[in-house]
Amino acid sequence: MKFTKDAVPGLLDGSMTLTFRMWKSPQAKVGGRHRVWGLLLQIDDVRQVGAGDITDTDARRAGSESALALRERLGDPTADQPVWRVEFRCLGEDDRVERRAARTLSAEERTAIQVRLDRMDRASKNGPWTKRTLNLIATYPGVVSTALARRLGHERPAFKLNVRKLKELGLTESLDVGYRMSPLGEALINDDASVVD
Repeated sequence: MKFTKDAVPGLLDGSMTLTFRMWKSPQAKVGGRHRVWGLLLQIDDVRQVGAGDITDTDARRAGSESALALRERLGDPTADQPVWRVEFRCLGEDDRVERRAARTLSAEERTAIQVRLDRMDRASKNGPWTKRTLNLIATYPGVVSTALARRLGHERPAFKLNVRKLKELGLTESLDVGYRMSPLGEALINDDASVVD
C-alpha cells in the first residue's frame, strides 16, 4: 500500500488513519502491516463502501480537505461505485530501520541471514539470485531498477520483487532512484566473502 511523501506528517501524527482505494480486489487485510516512508502501519479494517458514502470527516482522516476532493483524487467514481475503505494506525518507525542500521553481525545473525538467502535461492524458479543481486546493488548504487534488472537478464517487476525481499531482511535500502546496500548488508558482504560471487 503506497502513499505519497506528503502524507508522512499525517501518518506520523495520527491525523491520517483512513485511505480509500479503487482496487479491483483488496490489497490489504485486517492485521496486515505495511511499511511506508520509514513508518510501520497496521490495518484495522478493510471494506467496500459506495463512493457517495464517503463523508467530509472520512476525507479529512484520509488527508483530503473534503469528500469531493477525495472523490476527484480517486478519478470521480459514481456515487454508487464501490471503493475500498481501509482504516489503519501508525505503529511507529519501520522495524527494518533499526535492523538495517546494524554495522556488525554476530556469527549467529550472519548464519540466520544466510539461511534465509539460501532458502530464497532454492525457492526461485530461475535459480539462485540473492548473491548476484546483492553484488549488483553494492557495485551500482543509485542505478535505476530497469538497468539493474537488464544486467541480470530479469524482468523489472520480478527484479523489484526480489529486491523487496532483500530489503525485508534489512540488507538493502531504496533510494529515489535505485537502491544501495544498508550498513547491515555491507556488514554481511564484508564479514562473509561467500555472499558475493
